[in-house]
Amino acid sequence: MFRGRGLPLTRYDGVVVGSGPNGLAAAITLARAGRSVLVVEANDTLGGGTRSAALTLPGLVHDLCSAVHPMAAASPVFAEWPLREHGLEWIEPPLALAHPLDDGDAVVVARDLAATVAGLGDDGEAYRNLIGPVATDWPVIVDAFFGPLRPTAIVRHPWRTARFGLRALQPASLLSRRFSAPRTRALFAGVAAHSMLRLEQPVSGAVAMTLLGAAHRVGWPIARGGSQAIADALIGYLRSLGGELVTGWRVGSLSDLPEHRAVLLDLAPRGVLEVAGERLRGRYRRALRRFRHGPGVFKLDLALDAPLPWANPDVARAGTVHLGGDVEEIRNGERAVARGKAVERPFVLLSQPTLFDPSRSTDDRHVVWAYCHVPNGSEVDMTEPILDQVERFAPGARRRVIGLSAMGPAAIESRNAAHVGGDINGGAQDIWQTFTRPAWRADPYSTPDPAIFVCSASTPPGGGVHGLCGWRAARSALRGVLR
Repeated sequence: MFRGRGLPLTRYDGVVVGSGPNGLAAAITLARAGRSVLVVEANDTLGGGTRSAALTLPGLVHDLCSAVHPMAAASPVFAEWPLREHGLEWIEPPLALAHPLDDGDAVVVARDLAATVAGLGDDGEAYRNLIGPVATDWPVIVDAFFGPLRPTAIVRHPWRTARFGLRALQPASLLSRRFSAPRTRALFAGVAAHSMLRLEQPVSGAVAMTLLGAAHRVGWPIARGGSQAIADALIGYLRSLGGELVTGWRVGSLSDLPEHRAVLLDLAPRGVLEVAGERLRGRYRRALRRFRHGPGVFKLDLALDAPLPWANPDVARAGTVHLGGDVEEIRNGERAVARGKAVERPFVLLSQPTLFDPSRSTDDRHVVWAYCHVPNGSEVDMTEPILDQVERFAPGARRRVIGLSAMGPAAIESRNAAHVGGDINGGAQDIWQTFTRPAWRADPYSTPDPAIFVCSASTPPGGGVHGLCGWRAARSALRGVLR
């Protein structure tokens, strides 16, 4: 690995700018095809949204951005590559998800669909009918919908793709009417809130269906040792294929790069314009300038002297915890964020990895990762509202905090320029920008310049650690200028 201005003086088939999971996936895809490739990263560490660091106390490993990885475990690209040989090991908690309620109840999702159905009582069969087919049809759904729409995949499996597609277009608020119990509706609303959309918006239901389907297909695992292990495995595999990497090199324009046949940009549209704007004109340039980012996040990393004292003990068996009360509280909170307002009782997404991965800690201390949604670029400090939500369902939690790191949208963007205004999804992922991001094109990874490609989460299928954006962009380059 090279640092700073230690770039090797040679010519590459492909140069990838940005080392997030999509950038690394793009580089691996080119290297597997026998192309020479260089990855250039502005930060001193590689990995983008899959980095880990000591944020609170010495000896504790915290994830800087992503923490729980159903999409990585379910990614057909990652599954094809020998990442385990390069150190990646998944840990699956006993429960994928727990959603505690104010009455002491907790609704949970297990890997076992039948067990989850049994725990939902009268809503069990409705849940099975909605989510079961997603888990069963996962390869078909990924092929047809996780990227640009693929008519050939839809024609091959018309019933299965139609069943998913017609439901996925619906708002979460409409799909949740299938359930009669408030606890089930709260569960579904919390998972749908991962979309960072208002729950009344079309396609918000798709996120809930996809994530719950993944829970039963592969679980919601964490990477042993921290999310950095995902990046390290991708880096190790890339280097084994002859790929090269450089850190500490901020690219201001394409002229800063060594000679190359193609460049793949793991950047948000704003970054694409900054680096390559002089070669991108007309309608495409205007589309990048109009690209919309979604809400940001405010994130806390906690160091604890003991595990969180959940009122319901089942919550301690879950890798992911949703803190948001009933469906109305979640819906109103996400609606307020969409309108540019901070909320007193935010919906909080929380991970408690050291309950299942002691390698991240020493001396029986624990780490907790938690964030809530905020308006893009918000400067409101959400530390106390997040802690209040934790205390609400784990009385006495505050007394166990021995270290704290808080990051608002500005701090999050400073660590990863692709997270504009704290938007970790690579852009608003509503019905208008789900398949057309970052611009209306038959091949959304290509640009008007045949040597420039975009491989970030601002291309389909969008946010999440899955590598599909990079894989598809690299395949586009291999069909074109690198064929």
